[in-house]
Amino acid sequence: MSIAVINYNAGNTRSVLNALKRAGEQPVLTADPSVISSASGVILPGQGEASNVMQSLRDCKLVETILNLRQPVLGICIGLQLFCEYSEEGDTVCMGIFPSTRVRHFHALSTLPSLKVPHMGWNSLHGLRSPLFQGMSEGTYVYFVHSFCAPPTQDTCATCEYGGVSFAAAMQRGNFYATQFHPEKSGCAGEQIIRNFISLCHD
Repeated sequence: MSIAVINYNAGNTRSVLNALKRAGEQPVLTADPSVISSASGVILPGQGEASNVMQSLRDCKLVETILNLRQPVLGICIGLQLFCEYSEEGDTVCMGIFPSTRVRHFHALSTLPSLKVPHMGWNSLHGLRSPLFQGMSEGTYVYFVHSFCAPPTQDTCATCEYGGVSFAAAMQRGNFYATQFHPEKSGCAGEQIIRNFISLCHD
């Protein structure tokens, strides 16, 4: 079976599809719960405001579908945030896959009043401990664009620091994986992560 990319008008969908194709995968872009449930793996891409994106998923009746998935699932950027319990952005109750994790704005966490937000550009990963990072080394650089972040928790499998704030750059719980950064925009490192995820889906 192919990897399903969830279609709910996310801004980075096309670049995710292209990254999968470059890695030799033939992904399916879909909002059909039955197709998503039967896929070998699922990706929830995303850019946007948390409450609006969460509402889009509810409108498409996809939240319950996602929560019931047993194959590898990868959330990207806002996908990671929506897998958490709650986001300050739009006062949003999220899916709770990563329980008790609250997503906060950088300005609420940093002591630097002049901190430039969003955090945009290349930054390094540390504390790598997930099959997503197989074959990768400490300090690998990946590409971020975000104003909100999740604090490190027991589900964190990579961290990053910006403005004196250490945050979860990647998280994993069971079959659910998530990256705050964009692997589809992260060059060779991102391609490795995509390939690692594909391998998980076809094991």
